[in-house]
Amino acid sequence: MKMLRRSVMAGLTLALVSLPAAAQPVRKIKFMEVIHSLFYSPLYIAIGKGFFKDSGLEFDLVAAQGSDKATAALLSGAAEIVLTGPETAIYIQNGQSPTKIKIFAGLTATDGSFLMSKDKVEKFDWPMLKGKTVLGWRKGSSPALYLEAILRKNGLDPDKDVNIVTNTAIPARVGAFMAGTADYGTFFEPDVTAIEKAGKGVSLANVGNALGQIDYTVFATTDEFIAKDTAVVQGFTNAIAKAETWALTADPKEAAAVLAPFFPGVGADVLEASFIRHRDAGIWKKTPLVTPEAIAALQELLIASAILKPEQKVAYDSVVAANFAKTAAAGN
Repeated sequence: MKMLRRSVMAGLTLALVSLPAAAQPVRKIKFMEVIHSLFYSPLYIAIGKGFFKDSGLEFDLVAAQGSDKATAALLSGAAEIVLTGPETAIYIQNGQSPTKIKIFAGLTATDGSFLMSKDKVEKFDWPMLKGKTVLGWRKGSSPALYLEAILRKNGLDPDKDVNIVTNTAIPARVGAFMAGTADYGTFFEPDVTAIEKAGKGVSLANVGNALGQIDYTVFATTDEFIAKDTAVVQGFTNAIAKAETWALTADPKEAAAVLAPFFPGVGADVLEASFIRHRDAGIWKKTPLVTPEAIAALQELLIASAILKPEQKVAYDSVVAANFAKTAAAGN
């Protein structure tokens, strides 16, 4: 499986925490993010502010380029903890793999992607997509589910009224859109800004803000890892909880400075504007707890998209280990 390894500035790999000579060094875990995006800013804040260091953890940032690939890495042992879409835990629970995974912390509260058009659109409304080609994401992935849901909410049949392109590889999406392969497309930051700066597209609307809040990206690991490395999972959750709390009130300029090493080449003004835009839209979770209501709403989305049959709905406790987020919340 090919994976994109992010080349970040020296020092981004978490530094070893100062421990007595007799103590063991910090634990380096095998971690994988679904993609590298400003959408996941609290993750990078947790690194940059030293919250993982405080928990005695370190890891490299490796982008899987898709929740399916991140989950496959988790099941194969190539990764120990992944940032992925919550739907993957449901798929695995219903699948034949003897290895099952659990969501233990949430990062984003809704879809952070933006619908973009090749040209400026006056008074955009979602029904305008009827008969158009939209560059989407892999069928069954979180961004695909949310796009289909917002289309249905606005009276459009995703399978009949809109031509959604779902087979473009993630690294090729920006280039494909700028080359004119679709009328519209959904993208995350910093791709949104890159497309606009190139004069190849205009941002029209945030998908998640238009649809509402349902947990969108989460941290997951295997049942075996939870049983074997409970302290690691708790420490990871604690760091994310601190970052989510910090992001609620942080000065945007300070946040931009923390994020800058993770996005070389992206200007401070863009980082600051992105931080404000995501926070104001309620994109990031305020605590890492993934609730039963969120999993229930997600499964309804899967059923509406014909990805999941009603009889395949899974129990909340079978896919979420909520104790870590509850403990983290109590300690912050």
